[in-house]
Amino acid sequence: MALKPEPTAPLHSAQYALRVLETVARRPSGVTESRIARETALPTAHLARLLPMLRREGYLERLADGAYVVGDSLALLGSGNDRTHALRHRLRQSLSELRDSVGAAIYLSRYIDGEVRITECADGPGTPKVHEWVDFRSAAHASAVGKCLLTQLDHDDRRDHLARHKTARLTSRTITDEKALFRRLDAQPATVPVLDLQEYAVGTVCAAVPITAGRSVGCLALSLPLSDAHRLRHAADTLNRRATPVLLSMAL
Repeated sequence: MALKPEPTAPLHSAQYALRVLETVARRPSGVTESRIARETALPTAHLARLLPMLRREGYLERLADGAYVVGDSLALLGSGNDRTHALRHRLRQSLSELRDSVGAAIYLSRYIDGEVRITECADGPGTPKVHEWVDFRSAAHASAVGKCLLTQLDHDDRRDHLARHKTARLTSRTITDEKALFRRLDAQPATVPVLDLQEYAVGTVCAAVPITAGRSVGCLALSLPLSDAHRLRHAADTLNRRATPVLLSMAL
């Protein structure tokens, strides 16, 4: 299943959004869209997508005269001792909204101390999470989450990981040959979701996109039952486009 590359990766969109937020935060009385465009040097097309998204997520508000000011979400994130709580609340809210938007369970994962860790999951009765029949830490070679994280590591770190977690055959589709796996990882375009088409578990398809804040390696993923595999392409594209609010929740 080939996916069309997304022209703007989530990381780049988040960087543009941060430039907009910095510009607005410097002017408490408000700043016009034309002034934002001049000071950020962003094309009008980018701003046309970013500004509505930032308003929808509560990071910006628009005054009656059209000027933009800091929104409640951004103000709360800078509120001293409440910042950690606010960040976690905002992150979980973003994941829940994304779950409802794509109609799939959503996962936030990070590579921490040499291990794959699912740090947040947004699921529900109609969007059940995948059954973890093999520990995700041992299945990086098969799962969309694991492969997405491995694509962000250098060759030596990948080899170190696979030396500790051998490439076991989990399904008939699992890649167990290390050289073949590395070729697949090296050929993965940075702006195209990584797929798991029943490589981790029979009856489940998944997609993941890299989502990195600072030096941390992370990804955003979704899972669908095989009966909904026809929705994977659209869901994966939506995941890629909607990753920016999640990345902002992590980076601010």
